[in-house]
Amino acid sequence: MKYLHLITILVWAAMLPALAAGDPTAAASVWEKSVVKVEVSRNLYDYYQPWNRRNDRSAKIGLVVGERQILTTAQDLSDRTLVRLQKGGRGKWTNAKVEWIDYYANLALLTTDEAAFWTGLQPVNLSGKAPAEGDKLQIIRWREGKLENRQAEFTQFAVRPSELSGISHVQMELGSEIQGVGLGEPVVANSHVVGIVASQKGRTCKVIPASFIQMILAARAAGNQRGLGYFHFYWQRAENPASLAQLRLPGEPRGVLVSNVPERLDDGEQVLQPRDIILQIDGFDVDMQGDYTDPDYGSLMLENLSARGKWAGDDVKMKIWRDGKPLDVTYRLPKYEFAHSLVPAGVFDQPPDYLIVGGLVFQPLTVPYLQRWGAEWERRAPFRFTYYTGDEATREQPGLVILSQVLPDAFNLGYQEQRGFAVDKVNGLRVTSLSGLRDALKQPKDNFHVIDFLPNESLQRIVLAAGDAEREATQRVLERFGIAEAVQITPKAAAQK
Repeated sequence: MKYLHLITILVWAAMLPALAAGDPTAAASVWEKSVVKVEVSRNLYDYYQPWNRRNDRSAKIGLVVGERQILTTAQDLSDRTLVRLQKGGRGKWTNAKVEWIDYYANLALLTTDEAAFWTGLQPVNLSGKAPAEGDKLQIIRWREGKLENRQAEFTQFAVRPSELSGISHVQMELGSEIQGVGLGEPVVANSHVVGIVASQKGRTCKVIPASFIQMILAARAAGNQRGLGYFHFYWQRAENPASLAQLRLPGEPRGVLVSNVPERLDDGEQVLQPRDIILQIDGFDVDMQGDYTDPDYGSLMLENLSARGKWAGDDVKMKIWRDGKPLDVTYRLPKYEFAHSLVPAGVFDQPPDYLIVGGLVFQPLTVPYLQRWGAEWERRAPFRFTYYTGDEATREQPGLVILSQVLPDAFNLGYQEQRGFAVDKVNGLRVTSLSGLRDALKQPKDNFHVIDFLPNESLQRIVLAAGDAEREATQRVLERFGIAEAVQITPKAAAQK
């Protein structure tokens, strides 16, 4: 027995250096019962030819976080046709379903009704505490049947937009040699999950921190998830001494200068005005860079205060400087909606809309449409389109319709090379949506369709014959290009929430 005891001691002694050095096999094995593989089959739409689609399959990582609940990111879950789960890195796949998804926060919960799948799985401990300096971080995932563990170096906490929306919240940035992550891989430190990886560019991984995940999941469990809010105003750094002197702000430069306050589509009260200086938000002093000192994460951009324990409809107390004197105001957070942007950042769980008339193809301008220019679409897509991506929607201009291309036919001879223009009016009626375009086409002027483009476009007007010639040309184009329908417009009720 003494001999056996000595062997056990020697074995553990041999393992300790490997554990201390972050040996992948030793460190990752404890997570085998909590990390699963996720496979998603879905429809992938071609925004250049929106009537086409193909089947796509992607692999993700899921994390057991509760009773029959698996956490992952929302990426690649839109337009899904089948979701499957696999535990242990190999073997049987189990059909799953999306129990809940939030594209704005980029989070989703999966589950399955097959009781056998849950046997042996254990929920993890999500830690809302920020990693401390010196903590060893690992990124974990299943790869080729083995649980891979790679070390990561903490870089900083920063306020960044979500991968799928314009919601800005605190995220963790890590450096790692791991490749091909960004689909829900857990980041662990000291036996706790501190976040899940949302994207990777080079060595830099952006991680959704556990504190943000906990806030979202707790609100959902309590039935109190009212949607995330945001600051619906624009500001600039208060770095110009002349501007501060003109506004008569005493003391050292501080705060941020409000530069623009767009119209609120939720009818919320406009409590801020251009040239206001925001000095404090919810008790946190704002410096001249637009940062505040967060008790958990250190210096962060003020945008995070719209998501720090807050929801749409919540009040935010602000101290501002206006007309040479201090003023206390209460700002009510509007709910973030894709439709509140002139060019929506997301279109999920629906095919792309389009309308074809006489071979002319019209589409709404959206970020998914622009992303067909690739990962660097902001640089490669036509400037006249990317220019609008920073604009807010208004009641007068809730969206933009573009002539995306012309499918050639004798009917549109002379226009077949025209593409990429934003529509202003059709038959004298203002057009801001495909539904509005469809209605305008029912009212031709003297048996012609007159299509006017925005004043800054190089092409100003197209005139087409209306009536039988138009309808016959549309039918020829549909048959020639194998297109089933001339119009595809998703009802608003079925569109992304």
